[in-house]
Order: sequence, then C-alpha cells, then structure tokens
Amino acid sequence: MTLSELDKSIRRVPDFPKPGILFYDITSILMNPEAFKFCIEKMEELYKNSKIDAIAAVESRGFIFAAPLAERLNVPLVLVRKKGKLPGDTYECSYSLEYGTATVEVHKADVSKGKKYIVIDDLIATGGTLLAAKNLIEQGGGEVTDFFGVIGLPALNYEKVLSPCKVTTLINYDGE
Repeated sequence: MTLSELDKSIRRVPDFPKPGILFYDITSILMNPEAFKFCIEKMEELYKNSKIDAIAAVESRGFIFAAPLAERLNVPLVLVRKKGKLPGDTYECSYSLEYGTATVEVHKADVSKGKKYIVIDDLIATGGTLLAAKNLIEQGGGEVTDFFGVIGLPALNYEKVLSPCKVTTLINYDGE
C-alpha cells in the first residue's frame, strides 16, 4: 500500500455533520484490512525508536489506532475519555468546539510524573481536543512530546495550536 492508495481508501462525506463541512471518514480504513495495517506499520516505523513511556489515545477513534501501536511498542495505553466515562479520580479539561464546549478526562493513576507521552487521534483538525489531552497529561506531571493523527487538516492551523510539540500525520487535506 502507498499513501496514494490510503488516500483512495478514505471516504469523503460532504455536508457532515453540517452543511459546508467535508467529513473524512476513517471507518473506510477499518473496512480495508490492508489500509489499516499500513497505518499501524507506518506509526510503528515512526515511533519504534522514540523514547516514549506511554501513548495517550483520544476517544474513541484514536483508541483504534493507538492500541495496536502501544502493543507493538510495549508501552501503556492511557485512555482520554469524554467526561463521565471513567470511574474513580480523574484529571479533567474543558475546551471549546466550533459548536460549544466539551470536557475530557483521564484517570489520575494512569499518568506518571516525569514520563513522556505521544497523544494519538484519528484526525487532527483545530487541535483543541489534543491540546486538552496534553493538559490532562501535564496535570499529572507527564510530558507530551508528540501528537499523531492519521489525517491532518493543516489549513485549520493545528500546528500553531499544538506548538512546540511535534505533530505528525500520514495524510493531509487542505480545503478540499
């Protein structure tokens, strides 16, 4: 598989979730085992020599890509969930969306002081959710070194929002 073939495997849904938005649907990658395997192998290639201690994955599609990578790298997987989905003591962070606000949480016990984390999601748009995930890791004394998304929408300026951390995507779309 190539990046061009990966691009062809990503379904585009116009006017979703509202008119004027072109939605890039990663479920079509999951329906294509070769495309999914390609994504995981590329991620492993990118991070196999990194000095990370854990991966933080953003609910819910980020879990799908982060879990196999965490297993391959033999590092813990920290789940960043929507508010109210985790039992016990949590760190929480609210952030703005184009249509309101949202809150994400992580178990306090899952974040370790002084450890390095990569935060993974399926798609990086404005960077707001990933920045909130970074805030959660930092509340626990951890450090986010990298952000990863299968798809990036750089026209929405996520790199500026997520700076100075490194941001890596497999494929980018600019205002298609």
